[in-house]
Amino acid sequence: MLSSTKVAVGASTIDEASKAYSKVAWRLLPFLFLCYVFAYLDRVNVGFAKLQMMSDLGLSEAVYGMGAGVFFAGYLMFEVPSNIVMLKVGARKWITRIMVTWGVISAAMMYVSTPASFYALRFLLGVAEAGFFPAILLYLTYWFPAGRRGKVTALFMTGIPMSGVIGGPLSGLIMGTMDNVGGYHAWQWVFVLEAIPTIILGCMAWFYLDDKVADAKWLDDSEKSLIEHELNQDKQGGHLHNLRDGLVNPRVWLLSAIYLFYTMGLYGISFWLPTIIKASGVSSTFDIGMLTSIPYAAATVTMILVGRSSDIRRERRWHLALAGVAGAVGLTWSAAYGDNTPIAMLALTLATMGIITTISQFWLLPPAVLTGAAAAAGIALANSVGSVSGMIAPYMLGVVKTMTNSTNAGVIAIAVCLLVGCALTFALPAKAVNPK
Repeated sequence: MLSSTKVAVGASTIDEASKAYSKVAWRLLPFLFLCYVFAYLDRVNVGFAKLQMMSDLGLSEAVYGMGAGVFFAGYLMFEVPSNIVMLKVGARKWITRIMVTWGVISAAMMYVSTPASFYALRFLLGVAEAGFFPAILLYLTYWFPAGRRGKVTALFMTGIPMSGVIGGPLSGLIMGTMDNVGGYHAWQWVFVLEAIPTIILGCMAWFYLDDKVADAKWLDDSEKSLIEHELNQDKQGGHLHNLRDGLVNPRVWLLSAIYLFYTMGLYGISFWLPTIIKASGVSSTFDIGMLTSIPYAAATVTMILVGRSSDIRRERRWHLALAGVAGAVGLTWSAAYGDNTPIAMLALTLATMGIITTISQFWLLPPAVLTGAAAAAGIALANSVGSVSGMIAPYMLGVVKTMTNSTNAGVIAIAVCLLVGCALTFALPAKAVNPK
């Protein structure tokens, strides 16, 4: 908690600023968190459905890897245009459109019957969801200045691990109890039941979100003035502003490359964690679901603590890189002891803690150097390039497992990618990305 001692901050005081931003956080973050939980769950629940879907439909591991990855082809193609549209129509309308559309398509995954239909619906799901994540990140910059975004971004992005904490047991429960209910397989019920909350939250977004500080009836005039003053001060630094900068500036492409290597680890874990746990000797789908929640629960705590430390120390690069090293060590360890469930779980927990923390810490970097149209385009571009790893990582692991009956070589390759991301992080000047 901040001290009650009053120290001037522009036209107001530290305790007044704390109260205003606390009000914004309590208003926005719980709702955005829930949206992101189900966004991520709808993206990766195919990892659980896979445990039965592949045998039911006679699909190979390579087909699964391609289907898991083709989501990102649609995502990549429509990411930047989606964020630019959001600038025109506003966050409230566009987030509603995104969530309702992808919820409907996610539910339609229950009708997958062939490799072609699997690929088609995964591609359309990527098209529908494109722009959601960068839209939310951009939306947070409308409400929080750079020096306050570390903890805020981490709290929002706990949606990734919490989708595992909630989704693992939920998907395991559905898989274990819903088979043949209404004549449908359990994996079909996974897609339907986990899409419903997304559609409901999407409709709620239309009524609940405000596009900007000035529209927020739940803030008084002094709170609005304080927040807008600090946000305007943020824009006085050496930011890139225009649309062209967000697309072609070398620093934006460096950020995109860094994110590509970090997300190799994220999607390796997201799509294959249930399979890796099963390979360690666990056979029950419910037990796999419960064990999957452990790494994600630990990652939730780690993200928040590292985000808070990053804000307090006003330092970004080391917090990001050290999390990447922890992820690489954990993945390597899990490959070495993959046949020992307790050790494999400990290693996967360390890997998940590190990998997911890199994602929340990375997303503090683009808004530090981008604003306005450049932020809309640059954040979307970085996320698009990173999404390429969502095509590469699952497919690579699927091919390796098909060829060797083991995921170890693929897991080690992903660990190396994390280390490359760590090295590239230090190509960014500290003065450019650390809060002033």
